[in-house]
Amino acid sequence: MADWAPIAKEYDPLKAGSIDGTDEEPHDRAIWRAMLARYIPNKGVTGDPHLTLFVARLNLQTTEEKLKEVFSRYGDIRKIRLVRDLVTGFSKGYAFIEYKEERALLKAHRDANRLVIDQHEIFVDFELERTLKGWIPRRLGGGFGGKKESGQLRFGGRDRPFRKPINLPNVKNDFYGEGSSEKRNWSREGTRDWRTRDRDHERSRDKRWPERERSWAWGDSERERDSKEERSRGRERKDRDR
Repeated sequence: MADWAPIAKEYDPLKAGSIDGTDEEPHDRAIWRAMLARYIPNKGVTGDPHLTLFVARLNLQTTEEKLKEVFSRYGDIRKIRLVRDLVTGFSKGYAFIEYKEERALLKAHRDANRLVIDQHEIFVDFELERTLKGWIPRRLGGGFGGKKESGQLRFGGRDRPFRKPINLPNVKNDFYGEGSSEKRNWSREGTRDWRTRDRDHERSRDKRWPERERSWAWGDSERERDSKEERSRGRERKDRDR
């Protein structure tokens, strides 16, 4: 816990697939792919990685000219590389922007995130391909992106940082007598108290039982007496009618 941080210092696909970085088993196939991948950063990429921003979630119609117009507000741009498909030439929806000064880089990183360009809310982060050890891109099952709909969520990045793990103390279960001797003695005494209460309850019930029988018997005699009186009254009425 001492070296815990919400942002990953070294990329691990298994930890990136965990909400708090404590998972021990992959929960989707993409993590397996990332763990088995042998990815080597593109050696043909030029420029300073520490002055480069990664811009994602772009509209497929957004061009280099539009990106230059927006990101030049934060400082002088050295190079813009919009990643395109080698066959079709269409945009893949992300780009890399290299600044001349670190001050402009930090300002763009702070202010340009979640800007809306061509009706799309963009995501801005530092370049990780050449700066984060062990980096695996999303197309191989890694990355820090993902949406709830896809289920391929990745944590440890700026957009979705790790949540701090909850360390619960080891509490023994006293239900099976795993606690201290004092607690066990107390529980035994408690059971004795319940037993004595049950015995007292049975004794009091035995005492009350004859009284209930008397009351029931008294009630029966009263009913018999009432029925006899009703019969005698009925006979008297019949005699009068005659």
